[in-house]
This record gives sequence, C-alpha cells and structure tokens, in this order.
Amino acid sequence: MKKLAILVGAIVLTGSTFAQKATLDNPWSLEGVINYNSTSGIDWQAPTIRARYFVNENIAARVQLGLGDGLGTPMKESYTVYDGDSLNGATGTAEIKRMNWVAQIGGEYHLAGTDRMSPYFALGINFGGGSQKQTTSEALPDMNLDASNSSYSKGDSYTDEAKMSMFGVSVGAGMDFYVVENLYLGVELGLGFSSYNYKDFTGTMTTTTPATTTEFFGAGYKESHLNTGAANAAFRLGWRF
Repeated sequence: MKKLAILVGAIVLTGSTFAQKATLDNPWSLEGVINYNSTSGIDWQAPTIRARYFVNENIAARVQLGLGDGLGTPMKESYTVYDGDSLNGATGTAEIKRMNWVAQIGGEYHLAGTDRMSPYFALGINFGGGSQKQTTSEALPDMNLDASNSSYSKGDSYTDEAKMSMFGVSVGAGMDFYVVENLYLGVELGLGFSSYNYKDFTGTMTTTTPATTTEFFGAGYKESHLNTGAANAAFRLGWRF
C-alpha cells in the first residue's frame, strides 16, 4: 500500500502544473478499478473495465464489464480429501470452477467542480450471469455443493453444473481528478441492490461398490443483497480521449 501511495503522489506532483479537466474535444474515457482489501492487500477485485461517453459537459453515458459475481466468490476452489487412514494415506480431490460476469449500463451527472476535479452522481442498471461446475474424484460432496465438507469414498466420482443470473440497480457519487492532460484518478462510492437467481441443476454420481450411475436433482433458489462500495478503499485510473 505504501508503494502505491508513493506512486500516486509522484504522478500528482508531476502533473500538478499542467493538469486540467478534459473538454468535449475528448468525449470518450476508458478506465479500470483498483481496490485495497484489508485482508489480502492491494489486488484487482473482480477486474472491471468502464467506458464513458460525454454527451455534454455535464452528462455522460457509461458501460462497464467485469468478471466475478459481485459478491467476492472465488473463481476456483480445490480441496484434497483424506480417508483418515494414516497407513495408506489415500486421498481424493474436489474442485469447483466458476465463470461469472457482471455488466452495467448507466449515466453520470457531473457538477461544475474545479479546473482539475470533476465530481459527479451516478445511476446504473446491473445485470450478469455465470455458471459453476463441480467435480470430485474418490470423494462425494454434500448436497450444499460445499466441497470442503466432502468425505473420502474410494472409486466414486461426482459432477454437476449449475447456472445463475443477476439483476440490480445502484446509485453513487464519485469524482475524477486530472493529474496530467487527459489522465485522471478517481474514486466512487455507492449503494446497490442486487437479486441473484440460482437455477435448478442436475448432478451425476458414479460408484464402484455397487457399480451404479445415479442422477441427482438440486432445486434452485434466489437471494438478494443490499451493499455499499464503502467497504473497500477503491480508486479508478482512466484516460480521456
């Protein structure tokens, strides 16, 4: 975090003489978001790219696309399952792979600000989807799809795949601070409501004793979340062109 602060400070000091807000001669901007997470430090949280188009000095339309489900769910989980016998040490494996995406279309209203700073309010419509695939070998999962609770079972295997969709709305406020010509740093905090719909799924279990193949059915479910971007310290780095 200290190195990042030094880098940001250097950019600000270097461009302090020349920076000013971009004009409609550069109506497009492209940016990414970097987060500081108190648990794991600086990282790319669900990498997101945002594009904006300034209709006039005050109003901008925006579109963004990111990876992840917006809840911080890992994209991959892997577990080793032991049979509890210290003599033969037999092990099984359980793995969950996810591919989720989230997108937004929305708009911003920019206030007058200063020569270098452009504060704004934002409104967004969010939607997304994804899938999850679980496979095990020498292990059987519990019915909650939590591979960490699997138990060793020699010769058995299991696989399933489930899908989900998301829809939500968000409101927020932020600012762009131009550090050199057309290059800006920014922050944005907001409040969002999201509804997740997890679809029904089927799974296939294969056992060796006895030799059988069985299909399992899992019922889907829905959940909703109200959250705020204030949980993480985040800033954006963008280019106006």
